[in-house]
Amino acid sequence: MNSQPTMTSDTGLSETQITQFARDGFLVFRGMADKAICEHMLTVASRQLQEAAQPLEFEAELGYAGAPSSLEAEGGRTVRRLRGAYDRDACFHDWAEDPRIVDKVRQLVNEPVCLTLAHHNCVMTKHPQYGTATGWHRDIRYWAFTQPDLICVWLALGEETSANGGLRFIPGSHRLQIPRDQLDDLLFLRPEHPANQALFEQGQAIELHQGDVVFFHSLLFHAAGVNTSNVVKKSVAFVYHGCSNQPLPNTRSSSAADIRLSD
Repeated sequence: MNSQPTMTSDTGLSETQITQFARDGFLVFRGMADKAICEHMLTVASRQLQEAAQPLEFEAELGYAGAPSSLEAEGGRTVRRLRGAYDRDACFHDWAEDPRIVDKVRQLVNEPVCLTLAHHNCVMTKHPQYGTATGWHRDIRYWAFTQPDLICVWLALGEETSANGGLRFIPGSHRLQIPRDQLDDLLFLRPEHPANQALFEQGQAIELHQGDVVFFHSLLFHAAGVNTSNVVKKSVAFVYHGCSNQPLPNTRSSSAADIRLSD
């Protein structure tokens, strides 16, 4: 169950909330996006999924356990995410630049804010049949910045629970030093490693309703199960960082633009 207190989203962060983020690595805001905004995003995302509007990422391309073996296999065209959300439609662009998001991130990074278009920048989908589980990982594993301090802002466009593959977090894990032998080749926590068992027991499921938003640190271990419902789960994810925290040259992180959002 989610033990996070309900937080308002129309004001800046309190010192208590800033301290809580530093301690736990995430904050949940209830009803930050209103129903009309979410429903419009759902309409756009559903249409673009039906049209297979590029750029897309398919489950088969990731190779996670349970994924179709290839794009030509049964379920091989199951979409994992609609990439490049910022440029897909004004509704996503406007959400990414929402002042309520920018102001909160600015408080957390304590400097002007940039939006990276190189990572996430997507509508995440989890399909009932071929949508795979995601093991415990840190997003920073495949990002390259001068400092490992970025913030993902995740918007639930519908209900998100353990039953349909909702997020799980290990509170405070962004502050841990994890030995390399506890991680597999893809930098997921190895489920068979004895030292990881205590970490898994600390995992907390985060139940979200339409319009709820989670801010979480790029070093925070998180995971998500499979979708056992009969409805495709859809979420919007953008990533922000302090403008002094630059992507390293000649890496995936520098392959797309950064958008400066505050002074």
